[in-house]
Amino acid sequence: MGKIKVAPIFEGLKRTFIKRSPEILIGVGITGFIFAGILAVKATPKAMELLDDKRDELEKDDLTVVETVQTTWKVYIPSVATALLSSVCIIGANSVHMKRYAALSAACTMAETSLREYSDKVIETIGEKKEQEVRDAIAKDEVEKHPVQNSEVLVTGKGKTLCYDSLSGRYFKSDIEKIKKAINDVNRRMLNENSVALNEYYGEIGLAAVGIGESVG
Repeated sequence: MGKIKVAPIFEGLKRTFIKRSPEILIGVGITGFIFAGILAVKATPKAMELLDDKRDELEKDDLTVVETVQTTWKVYIPSVATALLSSVCIIGANSVHMKRYAALSAACTMAETSLREYSDKVIETIGEKKEQEVRDAIAKDEVEKHPVQNSEVLVTGKGKTLCYDSLSGRYFKSDIEKIKKAINDVNRRMLNENSVALNEYYGEIGLAAVGIGESVG
């Protein structure tokens, strides 16, 4: 029998952990809070005994808050420590998510900038008319890949021109001016609110919301 290569296995586990680290940290954090609650419940009888002994020692029926804390704090150390570690895990998971979102946002910005520069260079090289012909040809190919069926055309009440939304794959009747107005309205809203979901744009042009429309904008 051949020897098992341990290094690749550990490398695979390492990559999986790094990839799933937010989910793992959140799971550990939630589990930790559950255990913290269990430890606190288990520590309570011991704390009650210590309070009874302290009242007998001081010959008092009631202890002050300071006396109560001084008497019982040690028995709750495990539960408090577990809760703190759980909080660190959840905060760490959030930090990883934020870093990944920041990296993704930067990558999207770079891609958008590169695409804009490429488009500008294409227009500069072949001219606006030829560039528009290329765009029209691409749009035509997209429509031909998804032929329209009369039963699938959505009537929005905002025009009679047949339109196609490539993201959601829907044909609908609208009007170019109304679509441009919707784009301008959404852009103005985005300037004030920093982000606008795609479903809000769909609402402006009379289309129903879609699942991906809440996470894309």
